[in-house]
Amino acid sequence: MKLVVWNMEWLNDLVDSDAGKLKPDDQNVRGPRPPWENQGPTVAQRIVLLREGLADLDPDILLIVEGPDRTEDLEVLMAAISDAQWAIYVQRSRFPSGPDNPRQNTSTQCVGIAVRTDRGSFSATPMTVFDVEDAAAGLIHTATEPFFLDIGADKVPEWFRYERRPLWVTIHPAQGSDFNIMGLHLKSKAIFAAYEWSRWWQMADANRLRLLAQCRHLREAFLDQYLSDPAALPVIVAGDINDGPGFDTSEMRLNASGVETLMGSVWKPDLCLGNALFDTLSESERARLDFSEVTTTRFADPIFNDTHHREMIDHILYSRKTPGWVAPAQIPRETAAGTAYWKISDHFPVVAEITPPVIGA
Repeated sequence: MKLVVWNMEWLNDLVDSDAGKLKPDDQNVRGPRPPWENQGPTVAQRIVLLREGLADLDPDILLIVEGPDRTEDLEVLMAAISDAQWAIYVQRSRFPSGPDNPRQNTSTQCVGIAVRTDRGSFSATPMTVFDVEDAAAGLIHTATEPFFLDIGADKVPEWFRYERRPLWVTIHPAQGSDFNIMGLHLKSKAIFAAYEWSRWWQMADANRLRLLAQCRHLREAFLDQYLSDPAALPVIVAGDINDGPGFDTSEMRLNASGVETLMGSVWKPDLCLGNALFDTLSESERARLDFSEVTTTRFADPIFNDTHHREMIDHILYSRKTPGWVAPAQIPRETAAGTAYWKISDHFPVVAEITPPVIGA
């Protein structure tokens, strides 16, 4: 079966939640636009392109980043961009403003999932969903509550939160073992404006500290425990992690990488996650740690015109107890019709074939 992980960019802009339908076709919304355009695309333009992209990808499981904040809204959207039948869920995300401020904020960009149900790839109940906001979800709820962590050099625990709760579902394939999927959209490191140099560094370090705290806490409070359980199902951890391999200049000051922390410690190799994009690299690219062919997003430089940056920040990570169950991932750059995926979203989809293992075989 085919898993597609895709940050589809501001999908919540497309749906009128009160009316339970798409916004008017001619309404301008946020989304990809050429630099010479002053307005974003219309709803109709986005729907046409999203429909083309989804048909081209043809997923069995679609993990959606920057989805709407209600399952009902994603159902409206999926009906507009696909004629297939889907089981759909969105993990709602509400979080407190601060440790002493009970006022709740609601994320308008959430992680969702759509499982295709009309071609026999899944059981009659294709997935079991867990509301991670609900304490009944167990450890995944506890591990994603706001937390204190000493992440800096000052030895002072600081308060952190997940602005977007991870999604957690169990997939029930027609053949092979059940497996779990954790969908992530972690703190962005991006700074999309020009600032005085010392202020820029302050913001860059703060963003990376928050992202690193989220990755470290998720690894220590959940993944280490989950992966240590001999009875645990195979797991995929995927989404927009907003971090790539190695250290950028700010991370050199912190001496830590978010995604590498999430993947696991070299001192606990049995608990480390594989990376399906690393798996697709050639031997020479692996030797040089050259990830230039597996970048997953492109964005304009905030200062220099006609300059774009490309980064690898979307990932498919997987448990490694059963070898080969997640194939090396691919990043399509254009549809079969020749439409570049950057015209559909500011992130490229990440695609991997999955063969659910037979536990005990």
